[in-house]
Amino acid sequence: MPENIIIPNPDDLKEKKKKILEDGADKFHVLADFDRTLTKAFVEGQKTSTVIAQIRNGNYLTPDYASKAHELFDKYHPIEINPNISDEEKHKKMNEWWKTHFELLIKSGLNKKVMEEIVAKKGIEFRDGALGFIDFLHNKNIPLIIMSAGPGDMIKEYLRQEKRLYENIHVIANLYEFDKNGRVTKIKEPIIHSLNKHETSIKGLPIYNALKKRTNVLLLGDGIGDMGMIEGFNYDNLIKVGFLNYNVEESLEKFKQGFDVVITDDGDFGFVNEFLKGL
Repeated sequence: MPENIIIPNPDDLKEKKKKILEDGADKFHVLADFDRTLTKAFVEGQKTSTVIAQIRNGNYLTPDYASKAHELFDKYHPIEINPNISDEEKHKKMNEWWKTHFELLIKSGLNKKVMEEIVAKKGIEFRDGALGFIDFLHNKNIPLIIMSAGPGDMIKEYLRQEKRLYENIHVIANLYEFDKNGRVTKIKEPIIHSLNKHETSIKGLPIYNALKKRTNVLLLGDGIGDMGMIEGFNYDNLIKVGFLNYNVEESLEKFKQGFDVVITDDGDFGFVNEFLKGL
């Protein structure tokens, strides 16, 4: 096993894997975060931008947008990644950040054309093996639920440009409402941020009835908050894989307590794809 793959309880994982493989693809689905889970956290040694950060880092909107957005990032991001701040306090601050930022985006003139332009520049890269993972799920007709705190319209566009916006993929993310000229007029409620995915129910999805029969789940995330994606769903077997990208020393113990598998060093999808081979 590579050093960057940590399995806190190998016997427990082996038992869950055995049950999932015995039940097969028809009883299985995947819940995944998008930014820095399906995509890389670093490209050529540089920390990659999340989907939403690409709007912030480019000169796309009103002249004062970038500086105001960076001020918000500098204020709230250290809170988001600080393992010593309580979940309750983080939750409150993340909600404050997302709401303020979305209001700023609307005032600054975000529109469909800008989103398409950003995606066309390919500012993110999928992890090695991630597109193969998506293809596998499609070929086996296994639902992939992408739950993200990012802009859902842009996530769909990234998948579309990779020719991977398959019918088995369902994106639960922040969605905008647009006017007839393509300008964003509001963010649809509820707002999803990095720590409230446990409040975001898959029960509203058209596929929910089908998922109720698929009670074996693989959950993929890059933060402790991503484990909340499964809340409210009655599963039989759940394997949680966490991509630990930052603050490894400070966060490793927490990740080991929450995830069945922890992948550090911006690892690829090799472990995940090997696991799926038996389905």
